[in-house]
Amino acid sequence: MIYLDNAATTKISSSVFDAMLPWLKEGYGNASSIYKLGRDSARAVITARETCAAALGADPHEIIFTSGGSEGDNWAIKSSVSAFFLKNPAGTAHIVTSAFEHHAVLHVVETLAKNNPHIHVTYLPVYNDGFVRPADLDAAFSDTSKGTPVLATIMFANNEIGTIQPIEELAAVAKRHGALFHTDAVQIIGNADIDVHALGADMLSMSSHKIHGPKGIGLIYIKKGVRLPNLIEGGAQERGLRGGTENVAGIVGLSKALSEAADGVAEKVEKLTKLRTKIYDSVIQIPKSRLNGSLENRLAGSLNFSFEAIEGEALLLNLDLAGIAASSGSACTSGSLDPSHVLLAIGLPTEIAHGSLRITMSKYTTEEEIDVLLEKLPGIIAKIRSMSPLWQE
Repeated sequence: MIYLDNAATTKISSSVFDAMLPWLKEGYGNASSIYKLGRDSARAVITARETCAAALGADPHEIIFTSGGSEGDNWAIKSSVSAFFLKNPAGTAHIVTSAFEHHAVLHVVETLAKNNPHIHVTYLPVYNDGFVRPADLDAAFSDTSKGTPVLATIMFANNEIGTIQPIEELAAVAKRHGALFHTDAVQIIGNADIDVHALGADMLSMSSHKIHGPKGIGLIYIKKGVRLPNLIEGGAQERGLRGGTENVAGIVGLSKALSEAADGVAEKVEKLTKLRTKIYDSVIQIPKSRLNGSLENRLAGSLNFSFEAIEGEALLLNLDLAGIAASSGSACTSGSLDPSHVLLAIGLPTEIAHGSLRITMSKYTTEEEIDVLLEKLPGIIAKIRSMSPLWQE
């Protein structure tokens, strides 16, 4: 199988698996226990926290382990709003996000606004190039009729079209208006050098399974001085902010994966940029095809194409029969028949948005695999179009 859906998840690396294995077998002690088996686990968690902090340019006490990116997004948004209302019970909170965020952000802000008339949400446009404009964020927060600027949450790199947002500029705008700034960094980790202090973000969430680590573990960076209500009550773990027995093996695996991802950015970007260029130059020659999002300032290993008179599901099934795993959008919405909200946000008509193909590579992707994709794809598209009443040469 040729695996080209690395934005959905990645295979665990051998080095990460080897690092985790002792903590799944012999090192099974509860990190909160005081005997040696527990102390060994506690030391492993401490070391992993230091490793993760170093990879992100953070201080160890700013790193809180979570179950993944969705939990981190939920925590950042809900807790920021809760903290505001604790201080301003009669106030109105203004949250600003973008129209093409992951649903771990969009569903949260929608629910908050639905359940509380004193929460107003502004959705910034992303235009046909797939970028948020700092000027739009400034204009949104300048509208005082919508309440007090509380939080801006903008993803670092889009999970479907791969465009990388100007996070430093956006964070600076939020800061000028006195709002907190959070970024979902799930897709950017391992694809760019990250220094959270230099970014100016107050919170950053990420997930292990996108960088060849295990599923079910991630972290959130919370800047020193940012006080948020606890996520999970019931224990003193994670400085009392998130109760529950630590997933030691997962935490160790995350730290190993994050360290390797941070160390291998330059090599990975160079390799995948060449493969991305090769794919683009070939696929764009297919009649009635288009690249979604700007070719500039995008993840090196990510491309998203749309093809007229093509249903994405038929395309994926035919690729699967050819031994190629790809996607048409976010795996988190794979059960939905609706077109991608990301592609609609950049202006694609519904019928074109239905015919998309997302190709996302990893450090393990080879040129030989890409050659097979480029050999098979034109024939598959021609076959599907030959059966479509919508297609005309």
